[in-house]
Order: sequence, then C-alpha cells, then structure tokens
Amino acid sequence: MAYRSDNVFAKILRGELPAHRVYEDEHTLAFMDIMPQVEGHTLVIPKYPAVDLLDLPTEDLSKTIQVTQRVARAVKHAFSADGIMLAQLSGAAAGQTVFHVHFHILPRADGIDLRLHARDPAEPEVLAEHARRIREALIGPNDPER
Repeated sequence: MAYRSDNVFAKILRGELPAHRVYEDEHTLAFMDIMPQVEGHTLVIPKYPAVDLLDLPTEDLSKTIQVTQRVARAVKHAFSADGIMLAQLSGAAAGQTVFHVHFHILPRADGIDLRLHARDPAEPEVLAEHARRIREALIGPNDPER
C-alpha cells in the first residue's frame, strides 16, 4: 500500500486538523487519541510518511521509539499507572485503521478494562486536561530528558 497524504495523522502533522498535542520535536509528534481505550491513551507518530512499521526507515523508527519511551514514562507518572501497554498495529489485518505508522501508549491498572478501539470519542475538555497532565510530567523531575 502506498502512503496517502490525506490520512488523518498527515493532516494533524500539517496543522489541518486539531490535536491535543503532548510533545513534538523535528522527527515526532505525540498527541491524545480522540477515541481512547483508557484515560491517558496517547499516540506517538513519526513525521516521516510511512504506512506501517515495515515502511519506516530504521533511523526514524529509532527516534520514534525513543520518544515513545519518554512519553510512556510521563503517561505512567501522570496517570499513576501500575503499568504501560504499548501497541503498534501494522496492516488492516492487524487492526490498523489509520495508515500512518503510530504507537499507542495505554496506562494500565488492575481492575480498569480497556474500551473498544476507535469507538467512542472523548470530550475535548477531558483530552485537553489529560494532555496537560502528561506535558507537566514531561517537564517535571520524572522526565529523564530534563
């Protein structure tokens, strides 16, 4: 499958669609999933136009996974999570619905079930608050880049 520049994540990268941004650098963008499976569900995408994991050059993958780890630490702290679940779906058969490679960061705690993927949108005010909490954790003492 060829990369299509009209996908929703490409539009977010170009500023054509809004997103509750958590972190951005020259290679990556992290933002809140608008249909979260759990509170704090965050996405990390490379700015490189890759359809899936197998389409992403190694250098860009390395930069993306480093940011994913950094943001995951912040998500874990911001939501007092017992653990973090990472998901990366490559291809429609694997459940990928947006064909721009991305990593899901989901804070996990015992007794909190995941909602179905890409089903129910969250309120923008809730997403804005979640993004704020994660940004705070990124600039706080728990951020290894600080």
